[in-house]
Amino acid sequence: MKITTALFVLLLIFLQYRLWIGNGSMTEVHSLQNQISQIEQENKSLKERNLALAAEVNDLKQGRDAIEERARSEMGMIKYNETFYQIVDYSGLQTKSE
Repeated sequence: MKITTALFVLLLIFLQYRLWIGNGSMTEVHSLQNQISQIEQENKSLKERNLALAAEVNDLKQGRDAIEERARSEMGMIKYNETFYQIVDYSGLQTKSE
């Protein structure tokens, strides 16, 4: 009877060890779940970025309006016979006083 009890205790200890510490343990499963959620979040943000880039590519392929807007905003280009006005706000500048 003592041998059977000892075997059951050893079996219980072995199973508990595998549950908490061994391969496929609860801590390992929790760690893997955290990694999965991080990767899913990263994939979601990358998917949104890809959709935005695809929409921008489509706009550039379809019409001249997107190309013109980009040329005006990023390169400072103007059309022929247009007059360019630049308004400078001096209120934010500080002058040196002696």
